Amino acid sequence: MAYHTSALVFALFSIFFVSALAAPMTYNVVSLGAKADGKSDSTQAFLSAWKFACASVKPATIYVPAGSFYLRQVAFSGPCKNNAIIIRIDGTLVAPSDFRVIGNSGNWVLFEHVDGVTISGGILDGQGTGLWACKASGKSCPSGATTLEFSNSNNIVVSALTSLNSQMFHIVVNGCHNVKMQGVKVTAAGNSPNTDGIHVQLSSTVAILNSKIRTGDDCISIGPGTTNLWIENVACGPGHGISIGSLGKDQQEVGVQNVTVKTVTFTGTQNGLRIKSWGRPSNGFAKNILFQHAVMVECPESHCN
Repeated sequence: MAYHTSALVFALFSIFFVSALAAPMTYNVVSLGAKADGKSDSTQAFLSAWKFACASVKPATIYVPAGSFYLRQVAFSGPCKNNAIIIRIDGTLVAPSDFRVIGNSGNWVLFEHVDGVTISGGILDGQGTGLWACKASGKSCPSGATTLEFSNSNNIVVSALTSLNSQMFHIVVNGCHNVKMQGVKVTAAGNSPNTDGIHVQLSSTVAILNSKIRTGDDCISIGPGTTNLWIENVACGPGHGISIGSLGKDQQEVGVQNVTVKTVTFTGTQNGLRIKSWGRPSNGFAKNILFQHAVMVECPESHCN
């Protein structure tokens, strides 16, 4: 009887120990000093949360509660000690209202060299209207920052995220493998310059699903080096439609292949589906492209913006 009791205790302890090892760690940015007032600089609190999550050998969650959190340019860099980091956002991340603060930084929120990162929910407010006005005035202005970029990363999921008023591109996927975006919403004025919704380049096995993109430039733009891209059930408009290219800008250039675009609706867009190329010698190419079940809807400009 003692033997069986000891064995049972050992088994229960083993289960508890394994469960404890597998239990995710949660880091609340407010507990680390972030303030949800939309004015106080919360950048360091977010970087601290990332530092803890990235260093954890267990799966980790970074939690952003309701409220507005002001962030300067921030880079979340890997590699990390685990490949299961979830960033759950119930609030809004707000960029500096002065476009000059991040206008020359290239990006606002950057993930680089990470593996297994999921972003769930939330709003990213790029505060881009000031830069758009500067560009419209013909003055000398910064080129602008991409709101959210993933660079040289693998196994990325973006779900139910909203991007508002990016200075330039809303979301960029660069040099990544195995990326899934679903339920994404992009919103910017129809006359906002260079505000592509989602841009993919030098990346493979990317899916963009069940998303709505209203912006001033390409709904989705597809650059050289994109392979195995699947786009389905996406609503675009206003904007310039879905574009492959421009390709062939350089004489030596990787091509685009295995792209499927199906069940898409374009409302009041400048174009629908297109492949753009430069008129110059290049070994770039586009092959195995499928466009299927696309609908274009005319829309008065005043009702689309």
